[in-house]
Amino acid sequence: MAPKTAVTPPPESILPLYCRDLYAYSRRRTREVMVGDVGVGGDNPIRLQSMTTTRTLDTAGTVAQAERLVRAGCEIVRITAPTVEDAKNLKNIRRELLARGVRVPIVADIHFLPAAAMEAAEHVEKVRVNPGNYVDSKTFKVMEYTDEAYRKELERIEERFTPLVLKLKKLGRALRIGTNHGSLSDRIMNRYGDTPEGMVESALEFVRVCEKNGFRDIILSMKSSNPKVMIAAYRLLAARMEESGMDYPFHLGVTEAGDGEDGRIKSAIGIGSLLEDGIGDTIRVSLTEEPELEIPVCRRIAGLYGSASGRPAGGAEVLPPHAEDLFRYSRRAAKEVAVGPFRLGGENPVRVVTDLRSHTGRGILELLEAQLKNTKSVPPEIVEWAVSDREDLERLSSCRRSLAGETSRLAFLARFDDRLDLAPEGLKLADCALFKYRPGDDAPTRRSKFTKFLALARERKIPVMLEAGPCDGRLTPSANMLNGIQWALESGVRDLILSFNLPDRPGFIHNVRALAARLKARGAEYPIHLRFQSRGPRDFDDHRVQASIALGSLLCDGIGDSVQAGAGLDPRADLDLIYNILQAAGTRVSKAEYVSCPSCGRTLFDLQTTTDRIRKKTGHLKGVKIAIMGCIVNGPGEMADADFGYVGGAPGKINLYVGKECVRKNVPAEISDEELIRLIQARGKWREPEPD
Repeated sequence: MAPKTAVTPPPESILPLYCRDLYAYSRRRTREVMVGDVGVGGDNPIRLQSMTTTRTLDTAGTVAQAERLVRAGCEIVRITAPTVEDAKNLKNIRRELLARGVRVPIVADIHFLPAAAMEAAEHVEKVRVNPGNYVDSKTFKVMEYTDEAYRKELERIEERFTPLVLKLKKLGRALRIGTNHGSLSDRIMNRYGDTPEGMVESALEFVRVCEKNGFRDIILSMKSSNPKVMIAAYRLLAARMEESGMDYPFHLGVTEAGDGEDGRIKSAIGIGSLLEDGIGDTIRVSLTEEPELEIPVCRRIAGLYGSASGRPAGGAEVLPPHAEDLFRYSRRAAKEVAVGPFRLGGENPVRVVTDLRSHTGRGILELLEAQLKNTKSVPPEIVEWAVSDREDLERLSSCRRSLAGETSRLAFLARFDDRLDLAPEGLKLADCALFKYRPGDDAPTRRSKFTKFLALARERKIPVMLEAGPCDGRLTPSANMLNGIQWALESGVRDLILSFNLPDRPGFIHNVRALAARLKARGAEYPIHLRFQSRGPRDFDDHRVQASIALGSLLCDGIGDSVQAGAGLDPRADLDLIYNILQAAGTRVSKAEYVSCPSCGRTLFDLQTTTDRIRKKTGHLKGVKIAIMGCIVNGPGEMADADFGYVGGAPGKINLYVGKECVRKNVPAEISDEELIRLIQARGKWREPEPD
């Protein structure tokens, strides 16, 4: 009998919400858990963590790396202890750190050996166990558990886990129950499948043992390399805990996020989406890089959040949930609208809008021509063109003539703002027109101008993007948008796309959610354009984090039919960022994708150089997903949705996977790259790279 692949979560009506308010920021209240001298949860700030990548028996190397982490701002350091001998050496590492004046809580990372956990508890402030590995072997057996057999398995877990719980309680240590999507037990997999429901139940089995023994210094995590799975699992866990009267803090992280911009974007989406809902008390950004490079990214993300509550985006109106299912992804239903050669909304891909404000004249044309001709770059689709004078119209006309051969690959969105007098000519050149609606626009003189503009767009059969901005305290932006919609409908416009132009990230996210909820309550299915623009000069790293959170969180909720993000500096960088956000959110694939772990003392090869080498050889394989794992701990599980896997099997040996199936074992490392390519070729996924 095949294992189950999905479990339907209980209906929302019988589960409490996973956060206090879907439409305003409010941090989830938890108990405080002390990890040494560092408080996690309660009124404490969001704590920053990382993990050493050295061999634990290398005392000097581990101490030096831990010291670098602390200097970078790391507040809690995790060290792997795969064997009892490694666990014993934690004492020496602690002693050397103290001798250097470094006082930082240490977490022992345990997977398979209860004996290693018992030893580590003597020397560290917290022990992390993975409930999928701690008392379960990884045989991946397919079997059906009867209720009696399942009960006996739970008794076996309690018997093996209780000694550690009692020891931690006696010594005053903390515990992290760290569930990984990639390493659920056979028992969980066969009953719940590879699902967020299974992840939550795996953790709660261990929590119940702790509570039975009066131990509550617990922190929980629900990690996955897929942000959507991670977000759903933490939300479901928060709802389950609210239902059960539990208030344990959460550790957030996207595991095996990768490196470079991809790893940073994926981490920002997963972690930031939950922090927006007030979920999360300590975070770790897992990058396939030197661990101290994780901390600045952690700081950028965590620094955006505190304990304050914001003004509700929904106003006084009671709004329904903004998504059909808060615990499972589904894309919001939206009417299909034609914008030039593209169709937006419905089942179509999320479209990309490009802002070329930083280029003028010939520079815009040169940029578009270069992007369209370069088959290795991501293409622009819809170009926003600001019309502020007649010269802008002339440049738009010239650009359209020059790119006449690309009419199947490019559309133009004309933004008129206050120059509605140019609309009669401009609408002849546009595929979509932006109409900016603000409170007070219903004054008779202004209404007359805008009504003529909307009527002209209707006559030309050009869709209208309705943009609403900030409001005063009497009206929320989402309610203001409804007024604009009504006005457009009265003018006969039916092909509407809705967009906000708001000054900050929280206002943007919560107001888009509120708009989706209002539309859902009215049965209105207008497409929504997600436009996130940085305000004023801003470091691009900061912009990347904020844009990833703002756009990625909404995309993971199924909201958004077109996206736009610009720092106003380099349109090419902005375009790359948009496509990378779409890919990280699992919304649209534009390149090869890599799932790679951040390395630790269990890793059997150099992950950074290996990942870079494989990327150079396979990076041209658009849509192919390759997992690069240092060891077997999470490898097969995190490769659940990867096409191919490259996993350390033994020193100098590589195991190659197709999905979760190991098809080649103990391949010598020196020929493993070539064998991976042969495997990709044999599965029909290979194509030769185009010449530079």
